[in-house]
Amino acid sequence: MRCSQAAKPGCRLLALALAFAAPLPAFAQDDFPNKPIRLITPAAQGGTTDILARLFGAKLSEAFRQQVLVDNRGSASGVVGGEMVATAKPDGYTLLLAYHQHTVNAALNPKLPYHPVNSFTPITQLTSAAQLLVVNSASPPKTLEEFIAWTKNYQGSLNFGSAGIGSGGHLAGELYKQMTGTRAEHVPYKGTGPALVALLGGEYQFNFAGLQSGLTQVRAGRLRALAVTTPKRLAALPDLPAMTEQLPGFEIVGWYGVIGPAKMPEPIVMRLHDSLVKILNSPDIRERILADGSEPVGNSPEAFRQFMLADMAKWVKLVKESGAKMD
Repeated sequence: MRCSQAAKPGCRLLALALAFAAPLPAFAQDDFPNKPIRLITPAAQGGTTDILARLFGAKLSEAFRQQVLVDNRGSASGVVGGEMVATAKPDGYTLLLAYHQHTVNAALNPKLPYHPVNSFTPITQLTSAAQLLVVNSASPPKTLEEFIAWTKNYQGSLNFGSAGIGSGGHLAGELYKQMTGTRAEHVPYKGTGPALVALLGGEYQFNFAGLQSGLTQVRAGRLRALAVTTPKRLAALPDLPAMTEQLPGFEIVGWYGVIGPAKMPEPIVMRLHDSLVKILNSPDIRERILADGSEPVGNSPEAFRQFMLADMAKWVKLVKESGAKMD
C-alpha cells in the first residue's frame, strides 16, 4: 500500500497491524481442534446412527485429544439437525453425522430450509449398508417367501414402522407395498431405537430397520430377520436372502457420512477427513463394520459430494414412483 508523506506514520501502523493479522486464520486452522467438537446426530439414542456417532465420536476424541460431544436431534426426519449444522459457523466445531435420510428429505420436502448438498461441506462417507427386514419373533412367517404371502393375505390392520417419515425404512416399506400390492399403513417413530421397541411390543407387524440396530435385537432372539435390501446376500449374513430373490429389482442401500457447514476451510476439512479415514481403516473398527454387514467407504470430500448428488436424484425417482408423501 502507498502512503502520502503526511499520512506515513498512521499508514505504517495500519500496515503493521495487517501484517500481524493476516496469519491468524491459518494459525487457527493449524491449531484445530483446540476445543470440543459437537457432532449433531439427527436420530434418537439407540439407533444405528447414534451407535455410529458414539463409536466415531469416541475415536475422534482420542485422536484429537478434544472431546467430541454427540448431540442427538431426532426430530422432523433429521431436518432440525441438518438446519443446525447448515447455519453453524464453518469452523469445524459443528458437524453432522448424516445418513440416507439427509438426501431423501429433498425428495419428500421441497421446502427444506437448506440444500442437502450445496449447504454443506462433505468430509467423507463412512459406510454403506443394507436395511434389514425384521418381524417380531412371535410372528408366523419364518422365511421371506412366507412373509410375502402373510402380508398379502393379512387379516386386519397391517402396519409397518420406521425410524421416521422419509427414512430408508419408510421408503423400503413403500417400495414393498408397490411391488407386492400389499396394503399397509406406515407408522413413523422418532428413530430406529423407539421403532424397534414398538415392534417388540407388537404395536405393528414389520420393519425395514437399520442393519446394526436390527441385528442387535435379532441376535438377542427378540426379532426375526427375514431378508436384506442389498442386491445380493451379505458375506457376513450368508444364510439371509436378499429381497431381490423374491422381488427382483427391490434395492434399498443406506449410507452414513460426516458433513459440516458450507465453506469450511480446506485444511480443517482434510484434517477431519484424514482422521476419520484413519479410524475407519483401523482393524477393530473395520472388523466391527464388516461384522455388522456394512461396508467401509472413506472416500474423498469431492467423491462424497458427487455420491450425495446422485443419491438425491435416486430418491426423487423412487418417491415419485412409489407415491410416498410427507404425512
